[in-house]
Amino acid sequence: QLQLVESGGGLVQPGGSLRLSCTASDISFNEYGIGWFRQAPGKERERVLCISSGSISTEYADSVKGRFTVSREYAKKTVYLQMDNLKSEDAAIYYCAAKKGPRMYCPGYESSGGVEDYDLWGQGTQVTVSA
Repeated sequence: QLQLVESGGGLVQPGGSLRLSCTASDISFNEYGIGWFRQAPGKERERVLCISSGSISTEYADSVKGRFTVSREYAKKTVYLQMDNLKSEDAAIYYCAAKKGPRMYCPGYESSGGVEDYDLWGQGTQVTVSA
Protein backbone atom coordinates (compact mmCIF):
# COMPACT_ATOMS: atom_id res chain seq x y z
CA GLN A 1 0.00 0.00 0.00
CA LEU A 2 1.18 3.46 -0.82
CA GLN A 3 2.72 5.25 2.14
CA LEU A 4 3.12 8.99 2.59
CA VAL A 5 5.75 10.77 4.64
CA GLU A 6 5.61 14.48 5.45
CA SER A 7 8.65 16.51 6.35
CA GLY A 8 9.76 20.11 6.66
CA GLY A 9 7.79 21.27 9.65
CA GLY A 10 9.31 23.35 12.40
CA LEU A 11 9.28 26.62 14.28
CA VAL A 12 9.08 29.85 12.30
CA GLN A 13 8.43 33.45 13.19
CA PRO A 14 5.35 35.26 11.94
CA GLY A 15 5.97 36.42 8.41
CA GLY A 16 8.41 33.63 7.78
CA SER A 17 8.33 30.73 5.34
CA LEU A 18 8.46 26.96 5.39
CA ARG A 19 8.30 24.31 2.71
CA LEU A 20 6.67 21.02 3.55
CA SER A 21 7.21 17.88 1.54
CA CYS A 22 5.00 14.84 1.09
CA THR A 23 6.93 11.93 -0.36
CA ALA A 24 5.39 8.66 -1.42
CA SER A 25 6.73 5.15 -1.26
CA ASP A 26 6.21 4.24 -4.90
CA ILE A 27 5.61 5.62 -8.35
CA SER A 28 1.87 4.91 -8.30
CA PHE A 29 1.75 8.15 -6.32
CA ASN A 30 1.56 9.91 -9.67
CA GLU A 31 -1.95 8.55 -10.14
CA TYR A 32 -3.16 10.19 -6.94
CA GLY A 33 -4.66 13.54 -6.24
CA ILE A 34 -3.12 15.05 -3.13
CA GLY A 35 -4.55 17.19 -0.39
CA TRP A 36 -2.78 19.07 2.36
CA PHE A 37 -4.77 19.31 5.56
CA ARG A 38 -4.06 20.84 8.92
CA GLN A 39 -5.38 20.37 12.41
CA ALA A 40 -4.88 22.79 15.26
CA PRO A 41 -5.54 21.79 18.89
CA GLY A 42 -9.25 21.61 19.59
CA LYS A 43 -10.19 22.13 15.96
CA GLU A 44 -11.34 19.90 13.17
CA ARG A 45 -8.99 18.84 10.43
CA GLU A 46 -9.41 21.18 7.49
CA ARG A 47 -8.23 21.03 3.93
CA VAL A 48 -5.71 23.71 3.08
CA LEU A 49 -5.30 22.92 -0.58
CA CYS A 50 -5.23 20.15 -3.13
CA ILE A 51 -3.65 19.27 -6.43
CA SER A 52 -5.00 16.82 -8.97
CA SER A 53 -3.01 13.82 -10.13
CA GLY A 54 -2.14 15.57 -13.39
CA SER A 55 -1.41 18.89 -11.67
CA ILE A 56 -4.13 20.40 -13.85
CA SER A 57 -6.26 21.62 -10.98
CA THR A 58 -5.40 23.16 -7.66
CA GLU A 59 -7.71 24.50 -5.00
CA TYR A 60 -6.86 26.66 -2.03
CA ALA A 61 -8.71 27.53 1.14
CA ASP A 62 -9.47 31.25 1.32
CA SER A 63 -7.35 31.57 4.43
CA VAL A 64 -4.16 30.65 2.55
CA LYS A 65 -4.72 32.08 -0.91
CA GLY A 66 -1.83 34.23 -1.98
CA ARG A 67 0.42 32.82 0.74
CA PHE A 68 0.59 29.05 0.14
CA THR A 69 1.54 27.30 -3.07
CA VAL A 70 1.37 23.64 -3.99
CA SER A 71 3.50 21.87 -6.57
CA ARG A 72 4.49 18.32 -7.35
CA GLU A 73 7.62 16.74 -8.71
CA TYR A 74 6.71 13.43 -10.30
CA ALA A 75 10.20 12.02 -10.61
CA LYS A 76 10.68 12.45 -6.87
CA LYS A 77 7.17 11.23 -6.00
CA THR A 78 6.79 14.38 -3.95
CA VAL A 79 4.27 17.14 -3.45
CA TYR A 80 5.43 20.38 -1.90
CA LEU A 81 3.58 22.94 0.17
CA GLN A 82 5.33 26.29 0.11
CA MET A 83 4.06 28.46 2.95
CA ASP A 84 4.96 32.16 2.95
CA ASN A 85 3.98 35.03 5.21
CA LEU A 86 3.02 32.60 7.93
CA LYS A 87 0.63 33.73 10.63
CA SER A 88 0.04 32.46 14.14
CA GLU A 89 -3.23 30.94 13.00
CA ASP A 90 -1.35 28.71 10.54
CA ALA A 91 0.16 26.77 13.43
CA ALA A 92 -1.06 23.18 13.30
CA ILE A 93 -0.11 19.66 12.43
CA TYR A 94 -0.03 19.41 8.66
CA TYR A 95 -0.98 16.19 6.91
CA CYS A 96 -0.85 15.14 3.32
CA ALA A 97 -3.49 12.78 2.02
CA ALA A 98 -4.02 10.94 -1.23
CA LYS A 99 -6.78 9.49 -3.32
CA LYS A 100 -6.39 7.86 -6.71
CA GLY A 101 -8.28 10.02 -9.15
CA PRO A 102 -8.59 11.83 -12.47
CA ARG A 103 -5.81 14.00 -13.78
CA MET A 104 -8.08 17.03 -14.00
CA TYR A 105 -9.80 17.19 -10.63
CA CYS A 106 -8.88 17.16 -7.00
CA PRO A 107 -10.19 14.29 -4.88
CA GLY A 108 -13.75 14.83 -3.83
CA TYR A 109 -14.55 17.17 -6.69
CA GLU A 110 -18.09 15.82 -6.75
CA SER A 111 -18.52 16.24 -3.02
CA SER A 112 -16.87 18.30 -0.30
CA GLY A 113 -13.26 17.42 -0.91
CA GLY A 114 -12.87 16.93 2.80
CA VAL A 115 -11.29 14.32 5.00
CA GLU A 116 -13.73 11.63 3.93
CA ASP A 117 -12.67 11.92 0.29
CA TYR A 118 -9.12 10.73 0.90
CA ASP A 119 -7.92 7.16 1.43
CA LEU A 120 -4.32 7.48 2.51
CA TRP A 121 -2.71 9.73 5.10
CA GLY A 122 0.74 10.60 6.28
CA GLN A 123 1.72 10.87 9.92
CA GLY A 124 1.77 14.66 9.97
CA THR A 125 4.39 17.31 10.60
CA GLN A 126 4.16 20.07 13.18
CA VAL A 127 4.26 23.72 12.15
CA THR A 128 4.68 26.25 14.94
CA VAL A 129 4.45 29.97 14.26
CA SER A 130 5.70 32.06 17.12
CA ALA A 131 7.91 35.02 17.83
